Amino acid sequence: MNSLASIAQNNKDQKAVSLIAAHSHISGLGLETDSLEPRQSSQGMVGQVKARKAAAVVLEMIKEGRIAGRAALIAGPPSTGKTAIAMGIAQSLGVDVPFTTVAGSEIFSLELSKTEALSQAFRKSIGIRIKEETEIIEGEVVEVQIDRSVTGGHKQGKLTIKTTDMETIYELGTKMIDALSKEKVTAGDVISIDKASGKISKLGRSYTRARDYDAMGADTKFVQCPEGELQKRKEAVHMVSLHEIDVINSRSQGFMALFSGDTGEIRSEVRDQINQKIGEWREEGKAEICPGVLFIDEVHMLDIECFSYINRALEEEMAPIVIMATNRGVSRTRGTNYRSPHGLPIDLLDRVIIISTSAYSADEIKQILSIRAQEEEIEVSADALAILTKIGQETSLRYAANLISVSNLISQKRKSDIVDIADVKRSYSLFLDSDRSVQYLSDNSAQYINDAGVATLGGVERLATLVPASETEAVSETTVAVPNSISTEESMDVSA
Repeated sequence: MNSLASIAQNNKDQKAVSLIAAHSHISGLGLETDSLEPRQSSQGMVGQVKARKAAAVVLEMIKEGRIAGRAALIAGPPSTGKTAIAMGIAQSLGVDVPFTTVAGSEIFSLELSKTEALSQAFRKSIGIRIKEETEIIEGEVVEVQIDRSVTGGHKQGKLTIKTTDMETIYELGTKMIDALSKEKVTAGDVISIDKASGKISKLGRSYTRARDYDAMGADTKFVQCPEGELQKRKEAVHMVSLHEIDVINSRSQGFMALFSGDTGEIRSEVRDQINQKIGEWREEGKAEICPGVLFIDEVHMLDIECFSYINRALEEEMAPIVIMATNRGVSRTRGTNYRSPHGLPIDLLDRVIIISTSAYSADEIKQILSIRAQEEEIEVSADALAILTKIGQETSLRYAANLISVSNLISQKRKSDIVDIADVKRSYSLFLDSDRSVQYLSDNSAQYINDAGVATLGGVERLATLVPASETEAVSETTVAVPNSISTEESMDVSA
């Protein structure tokens, strides 16, 4: 249980660290508190009112525990806020509901089988709320008396502690003396001692010591002296994921394997035993299942085997809510020869509810760029923002958002604190968008190696060296020189 408590605390500490990322400005879905109607611009979310309304319904069902084992698909063109909506759901759920994010391509790059990688992602998204009753001693310290041996050997001590109703003296051993010294406990502190682990927590200073002239910091917290009995029973609640319990029980180094990343393949027998134990805890009232959310971005990158696994996993008793996102239309499902909507097989599409997103208007692009500038603490003039909005309309929202930080660096170079039109124009000329990049490739296609392996270098048309078939087999894992459009026979003819 103590290791589970350590994991829960470490999870909170990690979530406290925040960086400025693509969606760090998102703090929720931007909904009205009572009606769940989306505001036009709120909590970092702009526009996509219909999609956010649908996401709000999904959010409420998640909170009420009515949608476990279901799947939703957010589908729309690139740069229409699909990932932002998923992040809004995550922020609205809070820290107690597990939210796991994976990319479709990530499943194939891990040193695990595809099904194991998906299984771990699913179990990371299922939370277990474990209730544990502990005995604690809570009161105000009256006196700490420590007797140290002249030879530096065994230490002994006494701790006098009281509540408003009683006062007791406890004999202290070496470990408790060291713990008190580490926490710098003095007379007048209100402390809590866990009898099982011996952990000491300082709750604050007693109000009776508020007028003492001791040196205190500005953040010193004053609390009332506890009432009633010194020894109390207290219920502690720990929130961990199924995957964390799997790792603790499958690795010799326990929960430290979570931080080293050495989780590896986990045997199905271990998971079956854990599922059985959690079932017993649920019957005894010691544990509660908290289905979280698994968000799979770029889901069209998965293949038919992964989709088959997701189909089966959604039918299990303990299953999270799966939210997927894709920007594909009718395209080929990986691992098959047939085409289907969004690149997902028809049997999986039949299970999901689809949330559609659409392109942003000029006003919405302007609001989003303004929010991004505030998030990055960059001041942009009105004219520069108008130019960035125009660029966002003609190219893409992501490209325009990237130009904000680039333009800021250019403005700093000329000793200005405000990004102006000249800075945006300069950054626009330095960095190409996708359309201008395609146009450049088209105008200078002769200088690039084409599908036939031919390029013009130094005014002379040259043929790229092709790897013979025998050598290709030897280095097939690292060599991609032969284009897919050229067969082995054609390659041999060209070499001849």
